[in-house]
Amino acid sequence: MSTPTDALLAPFVASRADGFDGLRLVRLPFVPEIRLHLADDAIVLRARLEARVGPGLTPFWANAWAGGQALARYVLDHPQVVAGRRVLDVASGSGLVAIAAAKAGAAEVTANDIDPYALAAVAMNTAANAVAVAAQDGDLLDGDGGDADVILAGDVFYTPELAARMLGFLRRAAARDARFLVGDPSRGHLPNRWLKVQTSYLVAGLGAAEDAELTKVSVLGPAG
Repeated sequence: MSTPTDALLAPFVASRADGFDGLRLVRLPFVPEIRLHLADDAIVLRARLEARVGPGLTPFWANAWAGGQALARYVLDHPQVVAGRRVLDVASGSGLVAIAAAKAGAAEVTANDIDPYALAAVAMNTAANAVAVAAQDGDLLDGDGGDADVILAGDVFYTPELAARMLGFLRRAAARDARFLVGDPSRGHLPNRWLKVQTSYLVAGLGAAEDAELTKVSVLGPAG
């Protein structure tokens, strides 16, 4: 179990109110209950990170991706899906969905990611939202989610390889009677035959720049 602190990201918080050089605490219009430290400019932030720690680091955690926003919205609007339960937010990124679960009354929430900077972002963002979320590092996709009652996965089906591994992970979790929900904006790798749409949101300009053309994002659960 890893417990990174926001000190890892402190050098990257925006230095001026009128600057565009780092992370800034903002309220999400689609999920206004939650504030996140997001990149003013993801390209500039990536360059700053690479200058400090070397190439190859993509700060996915510095954007609020559409699938995660939809899943957070759904959890806040349907708190009964997590209330009183142990929740795992896999590939958590910024911690958005984990924070939503904590606000919705989950008994315990764990945010998992393979990127230590993502877990530092989770620590910084949970503090900004005054909720308790545990951080767990490492790749969990060969397992079944451990003792989590509910598994939340926002925007995780974005490559064929990751989609195949995530599907196996969710199947194993379901086999031990864990519940799960997925937030996805139809990136083309979702196993639709095994998942059922719980709700869809019509959106415009939601999330990262890469999502600017999206018009719909869905929350899905098991079809059976």
